[in-house]
Amino acid sequence: MSLPFTDEEFQDAWKELDEPQLEGGWELFTETMGVKIYRLYDKETGLYEYKVFGGLTTCTPELCADVYMDLTYRKHWDSYAKELYEKDFNGQTAIYWELKLQYVYMRERRDLDVDGRKIWVILARSSPETACGEKSGVLRVKDYKQSVALESDGAGGSRVFMNYFDNPGGMIPNWLVNWAAKTGVPGFLTDMQKACSNYSSYCQKK
Repeated sequence: MSLPFTDEEFQDAWKELDEPQLEGGWELFTETMGVKIYRLYDKETGLYEYKVFGGLTTCTPELCADVYMDLTYRKHWDSYAKELYEKDFNGQTAIYWELKLQYVYMRERRDLDVDGRKIWVILARSSPETACGEKSGVLRVKDYKQSVALESDGAGGSRVFMNYFDNPGGMIPNWLVNWAAKTGVPGFLTDMQKACSNYSSYCQKK
């Protein structure tokens, strides 16, 4: 089984911190809490792909990456995560993530040194072949991708880029899509900052 991510994909993610790639139909969707969210309409699915540019003023990029990768901790602070676990599959780790929908995906984190700059990149993508079976009654998202790039803002916080798309299949009402982007993303960033500030005390209690 080949590795799911290439060096080029990691490079494409961190480069957006310097030069956001917004040609080809990307539009500014909303701006809140110093975060700009752009979206791109996908004609094939009728859904939107999102790009998020902003910052987390109270979290260092390394801490953000550690918190983001720690699934056990996420179950403590993310109220939407109903079920979340890792499972080995052909030498790689698959992640099962259930909210109101279920996701199964592979992910990889790399801590990069780019000409002296430290950049943390995490890529995730749905995987059709994993050891995580489908749960009846919960819709499985077959097409999901996410990339996150983090770099210090020079003042104790982080510059953040995120690219996100998921296709649950079937018809998703527009109000739900709009709510997820306008409310879900800022809410997640607020929760993430809080989770970062509590992470050291959580680790001490383990």
